[in-house]
Amino acid sequence: MPALALVGLLFTGSTANRPAAVPAASPSTELVPTERHRKVARLVGEVIERSHYRQAVLDEKMSSLVFDRYIESLDGSRSYFLAGDIAELERFRYKLGEAIRTGNVEPAFAVFARFQERNRAAIKGAIADLETEPDFSLDESLAFDRAKAPWLATQAEEDDLWRRRVKNDALSLLLANKTWPEARDVLRKRYERVLKRVDQVTSDDVFETFMNAYAHVYDPHSNYLSPRSSEEYNIQMKLSYVGIGASLQLIDDHVTVMNVIAGGPAAVSGQIKVNDRITAVGQGKNGELVDVVGWRLDDVVQLIRGPAGTLVRLSVLPAGATPGSKESTLEFVRNKVTLEAQAAQKKVRTVTRGEHEYKIGVIDVPSFYQDYEAKVTGDKDYRSTTRDVARLIGELKKEKVDGIVMDLRGNGGGHLSEATSLVGLFIRRGPVVQLRETGGRIEVLDDPENGEIWDGPLVVLVDRSSASASEIFSAAIQDYGRGLIIGQQTYGKGTVQNLYPLDRFALGPNAGFGQLTVTIGKYYRVTGDSVQNRGVIPEISLPSMISTAEVGESTRDSALPWDRIRSVEFEPDHALSGALDAIARSHAARMATDPDLKALLGDAEAVEKLRVEKTVSLNLKARKAEREELDTERLARINARRAAHGQPALKSLEDLKADDEPDANLGEASEILVDLGQSLQGASTRVSQLQTPRRP
Repeated sequence: MPALALVGLLFTGSTANRPAAVPAASPSTELVPTERHRKVARLVGEVIERSHYRQAVLDEKMSSLVFDRYIESLDGSRSYFLAGDIAELERFRYKLGEAIRTGNVEPAFAVFARFQERNRAAIKGAIADLETEPDFSLDESLAFDRAKAPWLATQAEEDDLWRRRVKNDALSLLLANKTWPEARDVLRKRYERVLKRVDQVTSDDVFETFMNAYAHVYDPHSNYLSPRSSEEYNIQMKLSYVGIGASLQLIDDHVTVMNVIAGGPAAVSGQIKVNDRITAVGQGKNGELVDVVGWRLDDVVQLIRGPAGTLVRLSVLPAGATPGSKESTLEFVRNKVTLEAQAAQKKVRTVTRGEHEYKIGVIDVPSFYQDYEAKVTGDKDYRSTTRDVARLIGELKKEKVDGIVMDLRGNGGGHLSEATSLVGLFIRRGPVVQLRETGGRIEVLDDPENGEIWDGPLVVLVDRSSASASEIFSAAIQDYGRGLIIGQQTYGKGTVQNLYPLDRFALGPNAGFGQLTVTIGKYYRVTGDSVQNRGVIPEISLPSMISTAEVGESTRDSALPWDRIRSVEFEPDHALSGALDAIARSHAARMATDPDLKALLGDAEAVEKLRVEKTVSLNLKARKAEREELDTERLARINARRAAHGQPALKSLEDLKADDEPDANLGEASEILVDLGQSLQGASTRVSQLQTPRRP
């Protein structure tokens, strides 16, 4: 058995946020822990203490850290708790560790009860503030970044903070050309919806928040997932689920159809449309239609999902129809739905150099997914990132592309095995990554198959949100000299998580314990360098709207440190090193002259200028002037770009269409790929860009 197999699956993890979970509750229901919560708390504590890479004991020092993390997870903006609340809750600081160890998690629920009390009061106060129109001529401001601010000392201070928040919300609407009465009505409905969501919080929500506060003290990527969160996580890993195939969103208490997924039962039937509203759900032919107006979105989703081949009935209010209009009752037979939009996709771009036109294949990889269940049950057609990318490369080769851009921007990771096998599509053989487990044992993971299927010019495009498995892939491509890494310094997540389905530890298979991801190792490049905290540094940097000061592993205070281990033997290709200087010079010239890149760089600089601001003016005249100045500067950048392309100038930003904005970095990646291909022409190691695959 591999050193890191343990009882679950290995993931490099993801930096993406997980969905919230669990069923609705009455506001009058007292939130208390259940016996299930007590058992899970003890189990989670045991597994993390035994298995986590840090090997830290849950003592009083750790308990204090859990207390701080829990308070931060509830009120990171320091806008609800008063200083007196925190002083009173201090009695729990050194008891939370013992609460986890024994399963007596009442202290966590007591802390949450105080937060919930303050939360309701703040929102009700915000609704009351709407009764009086603010004076928008006053020269006052709102400090919106309160992460390190002192706790509010008095109720009067808290009331004033929320008054300013309400005023800022109203100002945003006034700047969107709404009148005060219109803004007041919009905000009242918004705050009332927020208050309703507050009252729908359940004991499972509280428990999951608390257990994650505990897990995150060890590192940012160890997580407890409730049964419902586990289901959503697994869907993202295998890119499929059983349902009707519709993306839903809660709008004004109505579950609204935002997208109909191609190939799903809803799309095949043609009965349900975008912006239709679901008002009731029934099971089978004769099951009662349950009214779901005002329900939490995830509760409605759970009613609609179910076993394949079963029938679900929906009462639907057509798009545009007023409440009270006649509803339709539609029937759907649930089936497997594949999330194609989240799978690897390809497209072909062209780059013109003189009289020659180069075809550039672009493969967008949003995540490292794998339908593990289908794989272990012997399904030969199971879905995975590597399989999809291999198929796309085959299609691109038939289109005779001159090079490939692997676009990993925004890819937060996924299955570790997919990262190693994807590297194998581009190298002949060799080690891909090293794993160091909790006990210190080091395992080297090799390319699972000999022979690459693409040996032509390759560029990997990354940004600060490229993390984990994306970094394993990028680092290996860089270390082997197999392609150029361009873009932004990556996230820096160099840890590996093991997935523990907690029901395995229960007496029954359906105990509802959820699952736990625990950091049980760190991964290292074949050079021995860790990616942790530092990420992968691209050979050529591109402008980005993402701030490395605010996003990335180095910004997480519980992140594991960077370190280094011994390198392993591998055979790098040095052909790229001689070409890099010339490619960098060509890139620098385009950065100075290319209108798309200049516009992007200007936008990034403008965003960075705003990012350092910690307060915002609440004076309407001043805000309008600021907005007009920003809009004027952005419009000037857009029109300069349009003029360079021979396009007419826009009169205002309202005339800008979503598809008018070019992907400047992808365009530059294509240009760099052409530079790379030209530099490699004649090199003995890369004579042909279109060779027959050697992979069986």
